[in-house]
Amino acid sequence: MQVAIAGGGIFGATGALELARRGHRVTLVDPGPLPHPLAESTDISKVVRLDYGGDVEYTLLAERALDGWRAWNRSGDPLFHETGVMFLSRDPMSPGGFEHDSFALLTRRGHRLERLDGAAVAGRFPAYRAGSFTDGYFNPQGGWVEASRVVERVLAEAIALGVEVRTGCPARAAGDDGSLVLADGTAIEADQVLVAAGAWTPLLCPELAGALRPVGQAVFHLRPDDPRDFAAHRFPVFGADIARTGFYGFPLTGGVVKIGHHGPGVATEMQSDAREVPAAVEADLRALLADALPGLAAADIVHRRLCVYCDTADEHFWIARSPDRPRLTVATGGSGHAFKFAPVLGGLVADAVLGLPVSERFRWRPDRRASGEEAARFRGGA
Repeated sequence: MQVAIAGGGIFGATGALELARRGHRVTLVDPGPLPHPLAESTDISKVVRLDYGGDVEYTLLAERALDGWRAWNRSGDPLFHETGVMFLSRDPMSPGGFEHDSFALLTRRGHRLERLDGAAVAGRFPAYRAGSFTDGYFNPQGGWVEASRVVERVLAEAIALGVEVRTGCPARAAGDDGSLVLADGTAIEADQVLVAAGAWTPLLCPELAGALRPVGQAVFHLRPDDPRDFAAHRFPVFGADIARTGFYGFPLTGGVVKIGHHGPGVATEMQSDAREVPAAVEADLRALLADALPGLAAADIVHRRLCVYCDTADEHFWIARSPDRPRLTVATGGSGHAFKFAPVLGGLVADAVLGLPVSERFRWRPDRRASGEEAARFRGGA
């Protein structure tokens, strides 16, 4: 089969690679360069975690993905750094909370987690002020990946299998006849079209404008004066009471500590390259650092960016064929938590393109208006 793909982020790149592995001919176009500098997939790091509250389906999928990351490390450059992940709470963990429910589910599934009280947090991880967090746990399974380098590697493997990748080549629309219409008016004829354009997807598929929402999330790179306490063995990937603050972060990488926000975000116009980090989120970050991470409280912010999520209403992925246009598949809706699934994502995308069943959660659902269901997401408010 001939497949035309719009978008070279983690959905499009992994989908292209898997389709090529299954023997199909693939052309992938992107306004590029790749990795696209404004894409959600493009960054120095992304979290790999098994921790999904009480959500069994994502936990099982994350376990499969973790095996995949380890296999990728064995077959090439080790882009996955298994430093472990730590999720901390200001109050005692209790049922219904992200930390409690993650700890309970993973423990039932046989994962060995280390429960941490306030003294243990400050004792083992000296960057934290004693008493800033009173409960939580350390999960040695998980860590972070070099996100942009992962995209580069997946695309290189896809090209080696015959995928044609055209950068500087924006798509304009997905045709009803199986064609992908380019910005210059020409078209790529295909048996199936896959739109995997992230937050730009509604520009190519206007019927999804009400179902997919571009939302910008603040990301900060801070340079500590004394980096010793922020090395990975003393400062693993963390969630700082994440479902109530939105903040998560990474060990020292390239001289900086990256901290991001996983919250309500700000509506973003995808036809503009303007990206402005909200001052209120930066103020909240400074307050968190002053309280919990004093070694970063006065650190220079050497880089700021908006990571633009493609949000679905329920925060589940969108990997499905169109019921009205059987030669069109859309794979997007990462909602800020898709990248960790890269080793298994391509299989899901390829299955959808080929008309095979994928999770009911990821179905075509333009009228879904449920509130978000991703357990780690901060909803706003006090």
